[in-house]
Amino acid sequence: MSSDINDRRGLYVEVRNNDVTRAVRKLKKLLNNEGMIKDMRKNEYYEKPSAKKRREKQQARKRWIKEQEKNKENW
Repeated sequence: MSSDINDRRGLYVEVRNNDVTRAVRKLKKLLNNEGMIKDMRKNEYYEKPSAKKRREKQQARKRWIKEQEKNKENW
């Protein structure tokens, strides 16, 4: 039964020597590595499907251009 509780625990950071600022920095780093902060910001406001499609298309184009420039340097 106790293993079920530990599985649902999620991310956590222990505060050592009453150093809360260090614990907060460590938690932010963990959240950033998990991609949670990016997801929260992305879902902060509703985005219309057409706007989402347009944004994703622009991002794909940027990635493609960046990759083409990278390949150009290798020639």
